[in-house]
Amino acid sequence: MDKIIMKGMRFFGRHGVLPQERELGQVFEVDLEIYLDLEAAGATDDMNFTVSYADVFGLVEEVVAGRSCRLIEAVAGNIASLVLERFSRVKKVKVKVKKPSAPVQGLFEYMAVEITRSRYGL
Repeated sequence: MDKIIMKGMRFFGRHGVLPQERELGQVFEVDLEIYLDLEAAGATDDMNFTVSYADVFGLVEEVVAGRSCRLIEAVAGNIASLVLERFSRVKKVKVKVKKPSAPVQGLFEYMAVEITRSRYGL
């Protein structure tokens, strides 16, 4: 199956278990892999046979910058659900939400969760 890759999208959000995380907020990074059939889009050069990067980017921003969640698992799940709901051509989506400023003592690049959701149990 073909895929569109959107990597390193960054948004300010107020997600976290600790109250100060929800008050102060922080930057979250999101990577998406969107699985769909791109054969017709490639053959016809017609936007109607794919999904708009800008529209997907806006959806991710809406979720990350929107309602606060305690867990990044919930943020990732909300993104996946909305991608499948709003873009009927998408068969499967992989979402990685990275939290570079997780409140953990120690040196690390980021903490993250990655989920994969598909339409019709594919």
